[in-house]
Parts: sequence; structure tokens; C-alpha cells
Amino acid sequence: MTRFVAVTALALVLATSAMGREPPVPGTVTKATAEANARVAQQLPLNEASDFADATRGRLAQIPGGIIRNAKGDVVWDATSYAFLKGDAPASVNPSLWRQSKLNAEHGLFEVTPGIYQLRGYDISVMTIIRGKTGWIIVDPLTAVETAAAGMDLVRKTLGDKPITGILFTHSHGDHYGGVAALAAPEVLASGKIPIIAPHGFTDEAISENVLAGIYMGRRAGYQFGSAVDRSPTGQVGTGLGQALPLNNRASLAKPTVEVQRGAAPMVIDGVTFEFVDAAGSEAPAEFMFYLPEFKALCSSEVATGTFHNVLTQRGAKARDTLNWSKAIDAALRAYGDKSDVVFGSHNWPTWGAENVKTFLTHHRDTYRFIHDQTLRLANSGETATEIGEEIGEPAHAKTDFSTRGYYGTYNHNAKAVFQYYFGWWDGVPANYNRHVPTEESKRYVAAMGGAKKALAIGIKAYDAGDYRWSSTVFNHLVFADPKDEAAKKWLAASYEQQGYQAEAGTWRNVFLQAAYELRNGVPNPRADVAGAGVIRAVPTPNLMDALAARFNPAKSTRPNTTVQLVFTDRNEMVALHVGESVLFPSMGQKLDNPTASLITTRATFDGLILQTIDPMQAFQSGALRFEGDPGVIAAMFGALDKPEMTFNVVTP
Repeated sequence: MTRFVAVTALALVLATSAMGREPPVPGTVTKATAEANARVAQQLPLNEASDFADATRGRLAQIPGGIIRNAKGDVVWDATSYAFLKGDAPASVNPSLWRQSKLNAEHGLFEVTPGIYQLRGYDISVMTIIRGKTGWIIVDPLTAVETAAAGMDLVRKTLGDKPITGILFTHSHGDHYGGVAALAAPEVLASGKIPIIAPHGFTDEAISENVLAGIYMGRRAGYQFGSAVDRSPTGQVGTGLGQALPLNNRASLAKPTVEVQRGAAPMVIDGVTFEFVDAAGSEAPAEFMFYLPEFKALCSSEVATGTFHNVLTQRGAKARDTLNWSKAIDAALRAYGDKSDVVFGSHNWPTWGAENVKTFLTHHRDTYRFIHDQTLRLANSGETATEIGEEIGEPAHAKTDFSTRGYYGTYNHNAKAVFQYYFGWWDGVPANYNRHVPTEESKRYVAAMGGAKKALAIGIKAYDAGDYRWSSTVFNHLVFADPKDEAAKKWLAASYEQQGYQAEAGTWRNVFLQAAYELRNGVPNPRADVAGAGVIRAVPTPNLMDALAARFNPAKSTRPNTTVQLVFTDRNEMVALHVGESVLFPSMGQKLDNPTASLITTRATFDGLILQTIDPMQAFQSGALRFEGDPGVIAAMFGALDKPEMTFNVVTP
């Protein structure tokens, strides 16, 4: 009994001591983290040099100073901010991720093969420039107008000032079309004078992500890319797929003149033959690869890059079909593996040599097949998504082929994404089907642990033991039970930080470090252009109406059971808006016999009203806006539309 009392007393003393401890200062690297990263360095051949030779091969020029600014002078891109990526990895960075970031930080204009060039290291994505018979054919003009403009300036100064004779968007993600307005004026892009080639379904899918779901996805993208985290050995070091997203930038969009259908015949653009490989439903819902027979070069788009990709991104997107993904790569391998001297993609760096090309494609094909087949094998044995993520491991080739390591998408979370693709979010356990919301669940957890002080001690004990997954869970319950608990927030930030420092995936590191930043500093102001004027202007009216309907808040609607006739005089378009008690339903092309109200204007003026760059009263007085019927109905309809902003809480309630 005496020994029991003594042990209990000692435990109470230790718990009390832990409760009174201050959390470690930001940037602290614990012994457990340093040892975990040291083990990675021992397990992988990090000194393998061929990737470094490929990442620097053919460099012709660099943007002077490496800094790109917007019209206001704000920095959009700073290549010099990654100058610290030298030598061996510090203890605060997974050494495998450090290696990948050093490769991605190489920047400049590179020759892939005579006639094909790439701009790399000035955006998260890569812009490819192909010499046509009379001008430049541009593939994937980056995320931002500013980065694309600076890149084209470097191209013209280095390779010659030629007209743009073709534009290709390989897929429907914003970092592959957002800079298109740098290539030509909007009216030229809209005129059809320059062929703009994209995969089938491109327009609908691009708008689905960036307009319909843009606000929520944009907020979470800040975590995926670590947008608020400083670039340093204890901060953001890259994303694995590229270094970062541009900030303080403008995005744009142009409607394709041709959407390439599955099985389409080869297409000649300015004297260059393009043979397309359909990859819809793989890395993006709308995507293609292409082969250039005159150059013996295969563009793998974002279907195969220098990293294992995301099956479901941290920003949120539609879960991807890994079976179809592997088959798309196999189709390219079978058709062009023996014909290609080089394979280049929309991220990272090319791979040269016929045998290397075939190995690269084979390993990527097998990577996506592995994650698909092994997830289903384990699921069909009764394992849940979380259990599969822990157990799945990695294919044998990932131990030596760094292009298939999980720098962007990990085997852990991609297995969960495959599970979701087939089975949905529920793991089959009834207790998880209708759980309490996080704040209510957390209050109950904290109470079950004996209150906030005891829960904090439990979390600190786990932190000291290097069990950061458990300490983060405990501290997170404390924060969601009481968002004013500053000690819990500081400890949660410290716990997240260690998980970030150990992560091999750039995305995981960014998620944890961005979370730590927000716990310590609050929610940052957004600095990314998700769906600004340059995008909205190019959105077809049916898609724009769907986006407005997705913001309709029935609780704000004061004039239900009414109808509004929209007429866009410049486009000869007509839309009937049916305002119900619960739904705003748009009908394109419908002419209402007796609308409650009508709004007659141009699409450009309407865009300005949505973006709040045009004053409605001034537009009315100038004649740019006309009303018929009851204008109060139109005001009520606009008043019922939510205006969400990317500043909502994520790591706190």
C-alpha cells in the first residue's frame, strides 16, 4: 500500500509539473523529430545524382533577380526565397523532402530538346514552349498572369520574339491556365484567332473547382501550400510538386476553341503534329497527354510527374480513379514508350533516354495500380480506411525511384482516398455514422479525461514521449472544447510543428505548419485570386448561373415564389431565374411570359455587379442596366446570395 501511495503521489507531481509548463518556442526541434529524420537519411539513397543532372540540364537563362512583382509592386514570386536549400537537411526537415525541394527550386528557361523549352521554378507549375512553323505554341501558361508574363518576356529575350500560334491546357486545374491572359488580350483570346486546345469537359470542370467550390477549396489550399508560412528551414520548403503557389496575383481563363474528344485524330498546330492520349478521370476530370512525333517527345501532363500525386488533395477535390489513372499511363507507355527520347510533364523536370522513359512510365503506372489494388484487397478483408492507410506501405520501386515517393500525395492518405472513391466517407463502424460535431464531441472527451487540466497533462506527456499524433488529438479536443484556452492552442501548435518537421510530403508539412501558424497568429488574409474578374469574364453563362444558385441562402430570401428574367443584350442570352422558398433554379434560354421582374444588361455589366466593381445605381443611371416589373424582387434575390470569404476558421471552432 505504501508503494502504491508513493507511485500515485509521484504521478500527481509529474502531472502537476506538466500542467504548469510553458510550450516550447516556435521552431524547436525535439530529439524524437531529429532522430526520426536521421533514420530517413539512413534508409534512402539520397545522394543519387541523376535527378540533379536532369533538373539542371539545358538551362539557357534565368529571370534577373528571380523576383516577379504585380502592377502594385507586390511580390508574386521570389525564387531567391529558397536560397537556403543548400547542403544536407537540417533536423527540422525530412531529408527526403529537402532533396526534392532542392530539385524543384532550380529555376530558369530550359531546353528540353531542340524546339521544346520549359520555364521552371517561377510558379508551382511548368510552362512548355514549342517552336512552331511561324510562332510559339504554349502549353499550360502557369497559375498567374504575372508569372506567365515574366516567363514569356524571358522566352522572347532568349529565343526570339514570335507570335503565339497555339495554346494548350493539358487539364482543368487552375495552375495550368490561370496565366493565359499574359499571352494575348482577352478579346483576342475570345475571338478564336489563336487555337486554344483543351481536353473534353475542360470548361465545366475548371469552373466546378474554381467557381462553384472555389471559396472553400481556396481556403484549404492555404494549408496544402503553406501560404502563410515563412520560407525557411523551420517553415515552408516546398510542396513536392513544385515550390509554392504565386501570391498577390491575377488569374484568368479563356474558353477553348477545341475540346479534344476521346479517340481524336492527330492535330496539326502551326506545323507541329500532336497525337493525344485521353486521360480523363485520372489526375483531373478533364486531362490529356500528347506525343510530338517530330520531336520524339511525350508530354505526360500531370498524369506522371516527379512525385507520387494526390488521389484526393488536401484542398479538397473529387476523389480520383486510380484504376483509370494507371490505365492511362499504360496506354501512353504502350503507344509511345518505344518512340520517346524524352518525357516531360506539367511539373518537376523531364526524363531523358528511351529506357529511362519506359522505366519512368512503368513505375508510375504500377504506383497507381498498387494503391488501387492493395486498398481494395485490404478493404475486402474488412479493414477500414484508417487501418489501410497505416498498413499499406509502398511498392518496392519507391525505395529507389524518388519520382514515386510521396512528396505531394502519400501512400497513407491516398489509400484513404481510394477507399472513399469506392465506399464513401463512412468506415462501416456505426458509432462513426452520426458523431457529435467536433465542439460537442471535444467537450465530452475533455470531461471524460477529468477536465481541462488533466487533459492538458495527458497531452504534454504524449508530446514528451514523441507521440505527436496522440498529443495533437488531445490538445485539439481541448481547443475545440474551449477555443479561449491559450495554453492548449500553444501546445497544439507545438505538436503540429513536430509532425510537420517529420513529414516527407511537402503537403503534409505545409498543412501542419500552416495550422501551427494560425493557432499562434490567427487566420491570415487571403492572397490568392481564386475566381476574380479574369476568371469570371470567361465563365460561360450557364456555369455562372449555377455558381450563383450555389450561394442562395433560403433564410435570407424575402421574396420567394417569384421569377426574374435576365437578358444579356451583348450575348443574345436569356435566363429565367425561379426563386423558390428553398432553391434558386436557373433555366438557360427560357423566356418567361409574365416574370415578376426583368433585368436587361450586358454580361460585362452583370459580371461587375457580382464582383462589386460596378455600382448598381450608377449603372442604372447610365442606361447600362434596365429594370422591368418589380425591381425589389431583383434586389431581394441578390440580397439572398451569400458572399463567402476565405477567412473562416479551420483549426479552431
